[in-house]
Amino acid sequence: MPLGFRKSAGDRKAPAPEKREAAPRPERNVVLGEVEELGIGMFWATDAEDRLTFLSQRALADLGAEAESLIGTPLTRVFLDVEEEGSASPQRSLAFKLKARSKLDEQIVAVPTARGATRWWRLNGRALIDAKGNFQGFRGSAVDISAQYAYETQVARQSQVDELTGLANRRKLGERLAAMLAAFRASKRSCALMMVDLDRFKQVNDTMGHPAGDELLKQVAQRLSAIVGQAGEVGRLGGDEFQVLLPDMDDRGTLGELANRIVQSLSQPYQIHGRRAIIGTSVGIAVAPYDGVEAAELTSAADMALYSAKETRAGTFCFFTSQLRDAASKSALLGDRLRDAVDKNALKLAYQPLVDPETNEVKCFEALLRWHDEEEGDISPAHFIPIAENDDLIIRLGETALRQACIDAVAWPETIRVAVNVSAKQFVRPGFRKAVVGALQASGLPAGRLELEITESVFVGDLEEVDALFRELKKIGVRFALDDFGTGYSSLGYLKHGHFDKIKIDQSFVRGCTENGDINPAIIAAIVALAKALGMETVAEGVEAMDELELVRARGADLVQGFIYSRPMTQEQVLARFEAEDAEFKPSGPPRHRSERITIFRKVGLIHEDHYYDVILRNLSKTGARITGLAGVPVGTDVVLDLGHGQLVVSKVVNATENSQGLKFETHLIADGSGGFMTRHRISPYSLAEAGIPLAALGAGAFPLAKWREANKSVPKFVQLELSAPGL
Repeated sequence: MPLGFRKSAGDRKAPAPEKREAAPRPERNVVLGEVEELGIGMFWATDAEDRLTFLSQRALADLGAEAESLIGTPLTRVFLDVEEEGSASPQRSLAFKLKARSKLDEQIVAVPTARGATRWWRLNGRALIDAKGNFQGFRGSAVDISAQYAYETQVARQSQVDELTGLANRRKLGERLAAMLAAFRASKRSCALMMVDLDRFKQVNDTMGHPAGDELLKQVAQRLSAIVGQAGEVGRLGGDEFQVLLPDMDDRGTLGELANRIVQSLSQPYQIHGRRAIIGTSVGIAVAPYDGVEAAELTSAADMALYSAKETRAGTFCFFTSQLRDAASKSALLGDRLRDAVDKNALKLAYQPLVDPETNEVKCFEALLRWHDEEEGDISPAHFIPIAENDDLIIRLGETALRQACIDAVAWPETIRVAVNVSAKQFVRPGFRKAVVGALQASGLPAGRLELEITESVFVGDLEEVDALFRELKKIGVRFALDDFGTGYSSLGYLKHGHFDKIKIDQSFVRGCTENGDINPAIIAAIVALAKALGMETVAEGVEAMDELELVRARGADLVQGFIYSRPMTQEQVLARFEAEDAEFKPSGPPRHRSERITIFRKVGLIHEDHYYDVILRNLSKTGARITGLAGVPVGTDVVLDLGHGQLVVSKVVNATENSQGLKFETHLIADGSGGFMTRHRISPYSLAEAGIPLAALGAGAFPLAKWREANKSVPKFVQLELSAPGL
């Protein structure tokens, strides 16, 4: 009786065997049957069209199938290809090998069974060629490796997947990024890399326990995956660090919007084991091929951008720029000098008034730290406060400022309060309540005249513990102001607890609020209405122009703070005004808001026709810039401003002096997330290479468009001035 089931083409009788000395066929069948019974192997065969013609009895039993249901079926429908997860050299498909008539060596396939399950077999096989050289089909064997395959797949998966969150782990992310960049270099495509770091995650671990921290990470992974969706791949590097890989994405406007959604979503409250917790998120972004073409380069760039985001203000995002490398080393040096300055008590307080816009009377002064360095001059708080935050110097600075502000305020009229900024680190630190009480007692200042300005970042961590601290401080009698409202973690839940007496509307909502089509007036009105409903005062920050003042006054802001009334003043200047009975601050400023611009002094390029000129960028806004370094540039000239790193801005000269020109941009710039501006799109280095500039010549951070000079044909229209000359 034959083994298994064999069906010949048509109904022809099999030819009689040749007469030769050989073992009887029944004996062969017995041997093959014994091999199957011992589990050594199973056997199969195909015809010249790769259709299954034979499957041994043990194989049929293993699959639970009737022979008639499989015989005549294409082999690729019986044996299915599998992807070997984590394999550095994946096997070629079964269809490819059959078509090429290649031998099958250890080919792993998935075999669906009649019972709805799947088995995994390892195939071996060879093409059968007759004496005339005609292909007759394949003959082969199979071994069931289901148990071994399941185990190896699990091991491979564990090496690629983060066990806690189920996301890709560091190893898989690294392999995916390297493979993607290699493939994209060949096809001249781009991809973006986001580094996501959780702010104050350690506080949740410390106050609520590690199981709560693990649950929080799982929920973060779910939110992050939902936001990114099919646009990219999300993974966890370890700890509280995540990574997002986004192929074919280089629009920095779109990337900024995605990063902002990530920040806002991950910063909403979490329910963990019946308790509420809030964390913050910072995001660093780098884009290939602009910021790197190798995995290590791009990862380093994204890391630097993340560091800048956390240093600038936690709960935001930042794009990589070439300046960040210099800024990182400068910050380290600045940190050393800051420690020396704190030891020498070199930082002083200045006071900016908060004024009633109806009466122009000052109601409060905000205490602001100022640092004048002997070498660098005045250093902005935007630079040294983040450094102090990272180094815990903020604790010493905060306590010193609190004591001094209370002492200074005692000398003011009794109707005027003093507001002191309190960092999140300082607020949640054990002993903060004692420090507040000590400052009040030492100065003799009534508690009701002290306002503690808190940002939304204090609500990161265990909300129950934070609420308890608020209640203790409210019992003392101090007031609370919520600073920079709307720019942090944007959860309104904590307002209902009644901790705050005042909401400060962040200056980002005030700047540009008078421009046509701006939605900020509606936001300001909504915040004012919310505050009034909750019995709180409102302060509009950063008011500089008369039209801005009129708008925030019309929208109902109780107090106004900004250059429109006064710059920060020393204690001596404040006392001098009170002694002169000049407590009224009259508004003074430009009639209309001007587009936000930053003062800058940087060498950039200007392209006109086929010439490249060196110029100095003096200031920059979303809509235009001012440059120096050229003479003889007529108003109305069309030029291209090269901001470096592939950022080319089509511009028009709208005003000019002897050596200075004002440019208006054809397309507005966008915010870079760290206080600067950037183009939405960049010119790919691949495009520059096609223009004759080899990729090998592209320096880090600034593509050498100056090489265009070598191809200049026409006479320059402008006069290039010496950039080191006085006044430039």
